[in-house]
Amino acid sequence: MSRYTTLYVSPLVSTPLCALLTAAICCLNTPAATAQEDAALKNISSHLAESLPEEEDLSDLTGRLSDYRRKPINLNQAQPEQLKDLVFLSALQISNLFRHIRVNGKLKDILELQGIDDFDQETITRIMPYVTVNPEPAFHRLLSRRRLLNDGSNELIGRYGQVLKKQKGFEELPGSRYLGSAQRYLLKYTYHLDDLLSFSLTGDKDAGESFFSGKSRSGFDFLSASLGLYKNGHFRKIIIGDYSLQFGQGLTLWTGSSFGKGPDVAGVAKKDTGLKPYTSANEFSFFRGTASTFTLLKTIELTSFISFRNLDASLTESPAGNFTLSTIGMSGLHRSPSEIKNKGSLRQLVYGAVLQLRQSSLEAGLISYRTVYDHEFIKGNARYRQYAFEGRELSNLGLYYNKNLQHIYLFGETAKSMPGGFAILQGAMTSISRSLSAVVLYRNYAKDHHTFYSQGLGAGAAASNEKGWYAGIHFSKGTRWDLSVYADMFHFPWAKFRIDSASNGADLMGTLNYRPRKNLKLMLKLNLRLSEQNLSSGLPRNPLGKVEKENCRLASSWQMNKNMKIEHRLEITAYRKGTEASTYGYMVFQDADYNPLSSPLAANIRIAFFNTQTYENRIYAYEDDVLHAAGSGLYNGRGFRSYLNLNCRLSRRLKAWARYAVAYYPGKERTGSRLDEIKGSSKPEIKLQLRYQF
Repeated sequence: MSRYTTLYVSPLVSTPLCALLTAAICCLNTPAATAQEDAALKNISSHLAESLPEEEDLSDLTGRLSDYRRKPINLNQAQPEQLKDLVFLSALQISNLFRHIRVNGKLKDILELQGIDDFDQETITRIMPYVTVNPEPAFHRLLSRRRLLNDGSNELIGRYGQVLKKQKGFEELPGSRYLGSAQRYLLKYTYHLDDLLSFSLTGDKDAGESFFSGKSRSGFDFLSASLGLYKNGHFRKIIIGDYSLQFGQGLTLWTGSSFGKGPDVAGVAKKDTGLKPYTSANEFSFFRGTASTFTLLKTIELTSFISFRNLDASLTESPAGNFTLSTIGMSGLHRSPSEIKNKGSLRQLVYGAVLQLRQSSLEAGLISYRTVYDHEFIKGNARYRQYAFEGRELSNLGLYYNKNLQHIYLFGETAKSMPGGFAILQGAMTSISRSLSAVVLYRNYAKDHHTFYSQGLGAGAAASNEKGWYAGIHFSKGTRWDLSVYADMFHFPWAKFRIDSASNGADLMGTLNYRPRKNLKLMLKLNLRLSEQNLSSGLPRNPLGKVEKENCRLASSWQMNKNMKIEHRLEITAYRKGTEASTYGYMVFQDADYNPLSSPLAANIRIAFFNTQTYENRIYAYEDDVLHAAGSGLYNGRGFRSYLNLNCRLSRRLKAWARYAVAYYPGKERTGSRLDEIKGSSKPEIKLQLRYQF
C-alpha cells in the first residue's frame, strides 16, 4: 500500500495547505526569478480552450510553446510548419507575414509586425516570447558524443495528483471496483539538440490503475517514447516510436488536438504540421512505429509511415467463434476488471504515404493510407448506425491545398474512403482591410464517409453525414475594440444518436472585447445553438423537437499593478427542448493572479459559485493548473469551487508547482456517480509537480 494512503482520512485542509506552505517557504529562501513562462502560457491556454473540445488535453500544445520559448523561431528564416506550431496564429496571419517578407524584405525589428494586416496588439503580445528576428550563430551540424552530452537541453517533469477522499471504486466491493491505487502519476523526460535530434519518454498512471502490480508490473499503465532525427541529408525528419500526423484540413488524416468553432473565427482553417513526435499522455490519438519525411525535389516531399498498435475494444464472440466490435475505446482508463479485459484487445496496422508540394504561395498534398484490424466491425441494428463502417479493412485517399492570392487565402480538401463516400471542404479567408477580415467555408460529408483519424470542421463528432456553411468576421479598432462574429448553418441528411431522422441546426456566436484602459479589458460573449432531437414518444421512430441552448458571458480582466491581476466572470445558460419549460444555470467566479517580476513565487486563486438546474445547463470554464496540465473545468449542479495554485523557482534549474482544489455541494450526502462516488458534500484534490532542466 502506498505511503500516501493516509491522505484519505486527513483533514480537508491541513494536509494540502501544509504541502503548499512548504513549497512557498522553499521559494522565499531562493534567489529571485521571474514567472513569465507561466503567465504567457496561461494567457494562451485560456484563449485556446475556447476553441477546443471540452476537457481537451493542452499539454502537447503548451509543451511545444515551452520549447520555442527556450529556442525562439527566427521569423526571417522560419518554415511554415514552425509558425503553425504557434497555435494562436491563424493561417491568414501566417500567410500575411510571409507575403510581407517577400514584398518588403526581412524584418529588422519585432515591432514591424504592427504593420502587417491582421496582426492586432494581442497577437503580437502573445507571439513575442517565442520569436526573434536575429540570426543565430552558425554551429557545427554533425552529431558527436561531445555535442550530445554538452550541447543538448534536457527536461524532466514529475507529477503527482490525488482525490483526498476515498471514492467508492477503492472500497472492497463484491462486484466491479478499481484494482489499483488512488494516486495519479506522470513522469516525462525530453531531450533536444538544436534542430537535429529529439527524444521523449512519457509514463502515465491514472487514478485506479495498477502501479508496479497486476498487469502493470513494469510500472506505468501507459508508456510512450519517440526518437526524432532531423535535417539528415535528404531526410528532413525520421521518427521512431510514437508520432502524430496532421495534414490538410483534417478530413483524411489528423491526430492530436484540433481547433473548432470559437472566438478566433479564422481558426477554422486548420494549420497542418505534418509529421511530429508524440509527447502527450493522451492514450489514443497517435501512431506507433516509424515515419519519415524525405525531400524528393526542392519543392516536393514524401512522408511515409507504418504503425502497429494494440487498441482497447469490447469484443463480442459470435456463435461461430469469431470476435466482433462496434466501437474503439478511447478513454485510456484501465481500472476495473472490465476495462483491463478490454485493454489492447484489438490489433491495428496502419501504413501509407503523403506526397506534398511546397511553394511560396501554394501548398498541396496527396494522402493515401490503409487501416487493417484483426477483428471485424459490425453496424448493429440502431437506425443511426445504418451507414457506419463495417469490416476489417479501410482505405482512405485525400487531396488538399492552400493557396495565397494577394489578400485572399484559399484552402480545401477532398477525401474518399473505400468502402464509403466522399467528404469535401472548401474555404476562403481575406483581409478586407487592416482592421477587418472574413472567412467563409462550405462542407459536404457523405453519410457513408469513414475514417478513424479525422478532425474536419463540423457540428458532429465525425466527418460524415453533414452539410453546412460557416461564415465569420473579425474586426479590430486600434487597441480598444475587438469584435468576432460567426454563423454556422448545418444539416444532417441521416439519423444520428438521439436523432431518428434528418435534422437541421445552427450555431451563432458573437464576442466583443473592449479595452477602455491599457490595464482593463471587458468582454461580452453570446452563443446560441439551435438543433433538433428526439422527443420521447414510445414509438419505434421518435418525432423531433426543437432544442435551444443559449450562453451569455460577461467578463473583465484588470491588471491592478505589475504584480496583481484580477478577473471576474458571470455566465448564464438557458436550455429548452420541445414544449418543455426552459431550464437555467449560472456561474460566477473571481480569479486573482499574483505574478511579481522580481520574486521566485507566483500564485493564483479562484472562488466560484455555480447553480445549474440540469446537466444540459452545465458550464465549462478554463482552469489554471500546474504547467502543461491546464484545461477546461466542468461546473454542474449547485455548489462552490475553489482552487489555489503556487509555483516557484527553487533554483536556476528546478521549479515546483502545487495545486489544491475543492468542490463543495451544500446539502448533498454524496458527490460523483458510480465508482467515483464520494461520501459527503465535498471533493478535495491535490497536485504537485517538479521540473528539472539541465
